[in-house]
Amino acid sequence: MSNGVSIEELLRHQPDNDDDVERISFRKVKPSLDIVDPDPTWPSSYDLFASRIVAALGPPSPSRAEPGTNHLVSVSHVGSTSVPGLPAKAIIDIDVVVPDINDESAYIPALEAQGFQFNLREPKWYSHRFFTASEPMFANVHVWPPASPEVERHRILKEWLIGNSEDRELYAKIKKESSEASKLAGESMMQYTYRKDAVVRDILHRALDHLKAQLSSNSATLDEGKIA
Repeated sequence: MSNGVSIEELLRHQPDNDDDVERISFRKVKPSLDIVDPDPTWPSSYDLFASRIVAALGPPSPSRAEPGTNHLVSVSHVGSTSVPGLPAKAIIDIDVVVPDINDESAYIPALEAQGFQFNLREPKWYSHRFFTASEPMFANVHVWPPASPEVERHRILKEWLIGNSEDRELYAKIKKESSEASKLAGESMMQYTYRKDAVVRDILHRALDHLKAQLSSNSATLDEGKIA
């Protein structure tokens, strides 16, 4: 188990389906597909967006957050801009967990008041809600319910890329190749994502295999302690 999500669930691939998207709005400004060098200001840009989210929903309080309130369970910097030294699109990705994803009145108006645009919902894909911002730079805000497998996948992938230079370099390579191919073909951001998806899944599987081995080792150590 990883934060209440089983390894089996994390390994299960559930792709998002365009047919299940409930489109609310389109981005007012489209971000570039360019992959740029790491920017030392990305962490502070995340901090700025996170402060706006906290201003909207209250401070993160996983132990006190309850459905029916507008408390925030957690907010975290994920994606390529959260990995030091990794080239990326200049877009800050943020995971937000709320206590009741279906109580949209508890978080949508508050996030919109802080300048986040509500773009879509995907009820069949982990109940995902998606917001964007373009000032002072682009941001993607992913809103999830508690114990979401996607939140755990994002966290595990981030930690793996930080600690594994070989996969970090592989990820940078496929991102650049996918970006160039998508720009040449006139493709969208989603099509760019599809181009690199298989490689990202391979990297994630290695990260999950490593985590599974760690959990097994820890369990064996605990059992040995009981025997002793």
